[in-house]
Amino acid sequence: MSTTFTHRNLPRLLLQAREAVMAHTRPSLREHALSDQQWRVLRVLGEHGAVDTGRVAREAFILGPSLTGVLARMERDNLITRARDPADQRRTVVEATPHGMKLVKRLSTSIEAHYEWMEKSLGKARLTQLYGLLDELIALEQPSP
Repeated sequence: MSTTFTHRNLPRLLLQAREAVMAHTRPSLREHALSDQQWRVLRVLGEHGAVDTGRVAREAFILGPSLTGVLARMERDNLITRARDPADQRRTVVEATPHGMKLVKRLSTSIEAHYEWMEKSLGKARLTQLYGLLDELIALEQPSP
């Protein structure tokens, strides 16, 4: 017995799109011994500077228990530093080291080049529309307060 679905499998399509885009990024990440999760952390830190671990978890989409291990490995590899927030000792602040920031700068060049290629291929208006639609979908699926 099979079930007939009316709509396409959106979660699968989103995963396929992610994997298609990441296929261009992963070789550069692996060249620098970075996992996808480590890159997401570095990207957050590259965009925002020093931030608390809660923000890193939210923006990098890494669950707390996993983030602890990721950050420990990144600290061991001299990519980040962690310190207690002097204003609130309960919070831990994460910051990219100079070595981590060099990697962000180096990798951002090839990643931005790929985004420029996508923009030329799809057109700026369509890529902007895609970003907008994804933002709307994310907002739509957020739990009601």
